[in-house]
Amino acid sequence: MGNGTSIGRVRGLGSAREGAHHWLLQRFTAIGNLVLMLWLITSFALLPDLTYPTVREWLAQPLSAAAMALLLVSVFWHARLGLQVLIEDYVHEAGSKFALVVLLNLAAIAGAVFGVFCVVRIALTPLGGAA
Repeated sequence: MGNGTSIGRVRGLGSAREGAHHWLLQRFTAIGNLVLMLWLITSFALLPDLTYPTVREWLAQPLSAAAMALLLVSVFWHARLGLQVLIEDYVHEAGSKFALVVLLNLAAIAGAVFGVFCVVRIALTPLGGAA
């Protein structure tokens, strides 16, 4: 016979087979966020001071800029995954759920793109040039 509960088989419903993938993505982004945040805190602690020119010079280095861009993408992706679960669990009308998930995706993409754009702009602007 089929998989799932008795009522699920009667209704023709079963597992969407998406839960484990979503759960794993949340855990992977959480681990990535932890590692990258530890790197960020350590990097800031090793700087001589936290003035704008010092941090800007640090962020202009390729490794720092790449790691910061990865951190931004990972944080926004992790936030999107977590908020999507909240929407799916607590919004019961299909139209509202769809609209909120679309808005969430747009906000997460826009935030990540804006953050990465800012990092790239800082990294590529000459240190003596106008910001």
